[in-house]
Amino acid sequence: MAAKAKNEPPPQPIIVKKIIEEGHGGHHGGAWKVAYADFVTAMMAFFLMMWLLGATDEKKRKALADYFTPTLVEMKQASAGSDGMFGGDSLMSKDNYPTKASQTGTRSMTIPRDATGTNDRGGKDDIDRDREAFEELKKILKERLEQTEAGANLYKNLSFVETEDGLRINMVDQSDFSMFMLATDILTPKAEQLIREIGKAVIDLPNNIIVRGHTDSLPYASGKTMNNWKLSTARAEATRTALLMNAVPARRFSRIEGVADREPFNPRDKYDSRNRRMAVTLAWRNNGNRPAIAGTQRPEVIRKPVPLGQISALQAGNGGQP
Repeated sequence: MAAKAKNEPPPQPIIVKKIIEEGHGGHHGGAWKVAYADFVTAMMAFFLMMWLLGATDEKKRKALADYFTPTLVEMKQASAGSDGMFGGDSLMSKDNYPTKASQTGTRSMTIPRDATGTNDRGGKDDIDRDREAFEELKKILKERLEQTEAGANLYKNLSFVETEDGLRINMVDQSDFSMFMLATDILTPKAEQLIREIGKAVIDLPNNIIVRGHTDSLPYASGKTMNNWKLSTARAEATRTALLMNAVPARRFSRIEGVADREPFNPRDKYDSRNRRMAVTLAWRNNGNRPAIAGTQRPEVIRKPVPLGQISALQAGNGGQP
């Protein structure tokens, strides 16, 4: 070994560093995969919902909403509190549940069929059934009357209005059409034909019938016992009799009304011939749950008895009723 010079620094030690490469860290658990799967599922549901909203109408969307509405479950009520073998009931007791045990399949709870369901209707109420029947009635009347030219002219005098009481069929006087002879309750031949067609169309429907008479505002001469109230009521009775003669059962008629000139067809002109009209209303079957119709009011009903039969013709000019 060579001798170290006098001013030479001492030798530095050689350090060898060994690096041992270790494996990767522990498994992360894959939690991000679960979160990602939830996100993809939510996006798929979102786009499915958007497609359904664009591809369905209002009625179908209502049905979808009802389907996903949480089911109402009512636990057994109005029975004994025992939870033994028979649940507080005996073998001979009658069912004490909102619906029959045979319908629910178990006596521990009651599950309605749907959000609007009933025990015997299966979710379709009488209002919807009535509306469908009314639409079919309009089609039938239109088809029958328009088969001939004379019938087509008669159909022009009909109007259909949904009211609080039901579907109202108005038979409106025109300049070339009158329901009754001048100032009497005698039906004209054209009016008899029109009432006959209406009778054929409503005979198979279960709805009750309301008949209402209207007049214009032309006054009667002073000293006369006849007035528009009596005339409108007598004409309503004549219309009811005509429907009865065309095989409409008497039990179907719930009431007749005479409202004189209080509900004009044309409020701006109370002497308009169209204010003279007869209305045959098919009442809603479920009168306790009638739909609210904006702008409708209960009509004033005349209960005073009016002698049946024909009203003798009055002198021309005493009243404007045809």
